Amino acid sequence: MIRLISLLFVTILLTSCKESRVDKITRLVNEWSGKAIRFPDNMCLTSYANDTVIMKYEREKLPYTILNYVDTIGCMSCKLQLPRWKEMLEEIDSVYPNKVNCLMVFYPKGKRKFIKHLRDNHFDRFVFIDEMDSLNRMNNFLHEEHLCTFLLDKNDKIIAIGNPILNYNVKKMYLDIISGKTVLSSYDKQLLTDVSISKTKIDLGTFSWNDAQEVEIQISNVGKNTLVMNDVITSCGCISVEYSKEPIQSNKVLSMKIKYKAEHPEHFDKTITIYCNIKDAPLRLKISGNAE
Repeated sequence: MIRLISLLFVTILLTSCKESRVDKITRLVNEWSGKAIRFPDNMCLTSYANDTVIMKYEREKLPYTILNYVDTIGCMSCKLQLPRWKEMLEEIDSVYPNKVNCLMVFYPKGKRKFIKHLRDNHFDRFVFIDEMDSLNRMNNFLHEEHLCTFLLDKNDKIIAIGNPILNYNVKKMYLDIISGKTVLSSYDKQLLTDVSISKTKIDLGTFSWNDAQEVEIQISNVGKNTLVMNDVITSCGCISVEYSKEPIQSNKVLSMKIKYKAEHPEHFDKTITIYCNIKDAPLRLKISGNAE
């Protein structure tokens, strides 16, 4: 089972990796699949709900655990993606109650700033703020951000690797394993169509970082089959995308509103990844600008 999942994950991941990385990714996934994650004995899990701080010293033992390890050096919104995690975890809690525990482990560059970020995003789930980076030191996690999220079984063994909020296919793989479906069955091919997109590169120019920026693009279904938007993933929490979730019939147009709100002055170059039923999926949009 683990070997099958490993091969499947490599296939999924390589759709967005350069060919020169094939051997490296294959080796890393094979090395980590089946490993048991070691946890510190003195973990303090904390929930920052509004002005209240709640602590507990034992993590829930459920059939599955999603372990997400993040160091917050760099763009905090880009690395944490808290709104997307909230959305996914609420979905899992609703569909698979008492089956999946999510353990978010953070190695913060600045604890106060990090806690403020949790509260600003109303993220009130229990997290482990690992100021000594003990979990990483015990397990020697890979220096590949997309390979620091794991699906664990009840014995804390790795059965799948990859960040489900950054890759739609990885998310499907996680959910299929949790639901008990045959892993390969979730990758039955959808009927493909063709699209025309109004622009793939968006330059917002120079603007005040205090001012939110908005732009709209159009995606036209120029093929014969219905266009289905499976997921839209941004490389940073500072970008949000609004669009209709309804299928787009042939010769119809989907409008997509993109909003960028800077956290601080910066020159940025971000990516929006669109998973849909076209031959060359996913689509990737580049959005850049200078927030002064």
